[in-house]
Amino acid sequence: MTTATIKAPPGVTPARGTGRARRNAAGWLILPAAALLLVFFVYPIATIVWQSFTDPAPGLGNYVALLHDGISVTVIVRTLVTALIVAGSTLIVAYPYAYAMTKVGPRARGVMTVLVLLPFWTSMMARNFAWYMLERRDGPIDRMLGLIGLDGVVLLGTVAGVTVAMVQVMLPFMVLPLYSAMKQIDPRLLDAATSLGAPRRRAFAKVYLPLSVPGMLSGFSLVFIMTLGFYITPALLGSPQQSLAPQVIGQEVSALLDFGGAGALGAVLLMITLLVLFVVSRFTRPFTALSGTVGDE
Repeated sequence: MTTATIKAPPGVTPARGTGRARRNAAGWLILPAAALLLVFFVYPIATIVWQSFTDPAPGLGNYVALLHDGISVTVIVRTLVTALIVAGSTLIVAYPYAYAMTKVGPRARGVMTVLVLLPFWTSMMARNFAWYMLERRDGPIDRMLGLIGLDGVVLLGTVAGVTVAMVQVMLPFMVLPLYSAMKQIDPRLLDAATSLGAPRRRAFAKVYLPLSVPGMLSGFSLVFIMTLGFYITPALLGSPQQSLAPQVIGQEVSALLDFGGAGALGAVLLMITLLVLFVVSRFTRPFTALSGTVGDE
């Protein structure tokens, strides 16, 4: 008695073997990126955190000094406030711009996209030097304010001047996430709300605005985190008396050779960054679920 062998149709392979092969292939593809992250990102951060606990002596001495030296806490608070102002101001400027990008035609949208990406094609040093010329005494901003009776307003060397320049530098990082989220919103939802009797402003506030929250949170967190570690603009346009955390870290490393203290301040900024990412992820989930539900409907 012979036993019949059931063969799979041509071109069909067992699902289990296919899934395992795909996972193996994905693992090999991820390996180079994971190795780069481990060598150039995880290892340096781990070294900095380790030095904050061991240099010059093992323990929490660097963190205790951070809280009691009378300067570091002020610098951290100033950095956080500056980052919040920059992120909030960038959001206020970028939101109507990104919304307009979703309403114009393809040609105008291309022009607006080029205008957003234009800063990426310019050297960071050139942009900051341009702001230096604008904000210095007797510069264009000083003369323009003098015409309306505000004489002697010099932004160079102040936190306000640094904030204005950083808003311009960070603007693309807010516009692009906002536009990415807004272009996925069906514009017919606003028409449906107005057809049911809601005024246009109320429909926008109740329908469109909640659906754009994921883009707002993504852009806000991105700009906020980047501002926490931004060095060039505050170093060129700010002053030693109004230094932010990155300038203090650079001073401790280059001039004081206090690697442990610099590592402690860097570790605090890292913890703040992780906390911001955690909070944003928790706030984004309900709005993402809402967006997915509306999209499915």
